Amino acid sequence: MITLLSTDWGLAWGMAGISVGVVFSILILLVGVLYVFHFVAAGNEAKAAEAAKPKVLTGAEYIKSKQADIASASDLDKVALATAVYLYMGNQHDEESGVLTIHHTDHTAWHAELNRHL
Repeated sequence: MITLLSTDWGLAWGMAGISVGVVFSILILLVGVLYVFHFVAAGNEAKAAEAAKPKVLTGAEYIKSKQADIASASDLDKVALATAVYLYMGNQHDEESGVLTIHHTDHTAWHAELNRHL
């Protein structure tokens, strides 16, 4: 009871007020930063959407762009593509039965280990 009476309540309430004020100031600052990031991201989205619009190519431009893509591909990419086309056209793929077989056992390896020590 003596400690309660000897407390400087003005100082205690002042410290509590400062603490709450600091927390709310940081929260307001955080909201402001997030608000700025929102506008920056919205601007970047608009630029990305503009850049993502498909460019209409004429037939000759399209063929020329595809030839450039093929020419810039590595040898491994070309081999992988050729193999995939060969297997697809030859219809060579795994035939799955679609049957799932599960064998149930009464005892697991843990159970066998337990029984061995008994």
